[in-house]
Amino acid sequence: MTITTEILSKLPGDILLKLEAADYSLASLRADKITIPKIIKENSQSLGIVQWDVLISGGNLGIFIGLALALRGFKVAVMEKGLLKGREQEWNISRKELDVLLELKLISPEELNKAIATVYNPSRINFAGGKDIWIKDVLNVGICPIYLLENIKQKFVAIGGNLLESTPFIGAVVHPDGVVVNKEFSTRLLVDAMGHFSPIAKQAKQGIKADTLCLVVGTCAQGFPENNTGDLLLSFTALENQCQYFWEAFPAKHGRTTYLFTYMDTNPKHIGLTALFDNYFRLLPEYQGVELMQLSFQRALFGFFPGYRKSPLQTPWQRILPFGDSSGSQSPLSFGGFGNMLRHLKRLTLGIQEALDTDQLSVKALNLLQPYQPNLSVNWLFQKAMSVGIEQEIPDDRINNLLSVLFETMQNLGELVIKPFLKDVVQFSGLTKTLLQTSFSHPLLVIQLIPQLGLFSLLDWIVHYFNLGAYAVLFSISPTLELLLKGLPSSYLYYWHRWVDAWEYGSGRDYLK
Repeated sequence: MTITTEILSKLPGDILLKLEAADYSLASLRADKITIPKIIKENSQSLGIVQWDVLISGGNLGIFIGLALALRGFKVAVMEKGLLKGREQEWNISRKELDVLLELKLISPEELNKAIATVYNPSRINFAGGKDIWIKDVLNVGICPIYLLENIKQKFVAIGGNLLESTPFIGAVVHPDGVVVNKEFSTRLLVDAMGHFSPIAKQAKQGIKADTLCLVVGTCAQGFPENNTGDLLLSFTALENQCQYFWEAFPAKHGRTTYLFTYMDTNPKHIGLTALFDNYFRLLPEYQGVELMQLSFQRALFGFFPGYRKSPLQTPWQRILPFGDSSGSQSPLSFGGFGNMLRHLKRLTLGIQEALDTDQLSVKALNLLQPYQPNLSVNWLFQKAMSVGIEQEIPDDRINNLLSVLFETMQNLGELVIKPFLKDVVQFSGLTKTLLQTSFSHPLLVIQLIPQLGLFSLLDWIVHYFNLGAYAVLFSISPTLELLLKGLPSSYLYYWHRWVDAWEYGSGRDYLK
């Protein structure tokens, strides 16, 4: 019996069976054996009257935009395959990112304070014994999903929202004036909030294989030495199994949460989640300075997250909009989830409201709500620099040395450079300063990196880099340009507002607010 089997078998919830199932799904993805669903169909016949303005499939994150739209007077339904309830494990987030919940009036300040389970400061960044970098107010708040989701859920129902629990998504037929879901529900707009492995997203991608994967395992346990700080990004080992292992750690309500994660391509020879868990338990004592026998494990967490270079997802159907992880709008460096949803919540709430008010529900109009964002695309090079191919040969300390230099450079340039990056927001000015200073101070390291990344990846990155700068310029002059559009019909203004949103979020300027 391995240490992984011994520890996980004692936890409730059939963890070992779920881990085995996750590894099977991971192997299927790597082998390109994913079945393409055929659950979205089209029908040219008009429906006439529909039940709702918006139906959201996927409630755990979809309920947030569901309430936001219901508060604006729309008839909204939220459909969830099981009961809509939060998990035990906290969602880690930065406090400022929670302000959107107050701005959209989804929750009161008192309710938000009650939803906060843990707060800590500061957080550490370190790579293989290099300089410790300490950051305050980044992912330092732990939200209780159980309380928050129940609160949002009750408000949604109280305002007249329709909650369809224990109702899995089976399929939908798109008509010229609406969508019929599961052969019984009808809506003007269907929002897909079913996450990374949404069947709608799978059909839209038509079997396109993921470009990268992020594998993550972890636990929440009691028995650690008292520590009121966290780790945002830490590595203390050299390259192993063609993987660079990274760690995160946070104080939690029921102990301390620690994660081990790694980036890789989809080559089937890379390790799976069970093997990563074996390494997690092997390395955890050294990482946290505690023996495994001293720990009381409360729960285990694991998953894999595919990344696609061509993202966010552009669906081929009118009246269907991907939301959150279904859209692929998260950075290739992050896991998506709660933080990514919050970042785009206001933009998408206002965008959907305008789309419904002006009946802009065509393929072209809705795809503008999930536009190309160069600040996400430039992160692909960083993700590639933090991973290594299965047959690739690089020095075992290459990735740690590179990251140590980059983060020390960003720290020296100040919080306006390093903090956005830690929140998956890349800005042209900060990126340019970091690259120039790194190139001058460590030219050999930069030159050595070129063969690892590959010429095609570098050329592709350059295009996104210049687009990042162009988007920043366009957003800065957009108020002046808007003066020329006064008097245009609302349908034209819808497109203009979506372009401005794309420039703002695509350049990372939303972080400045």
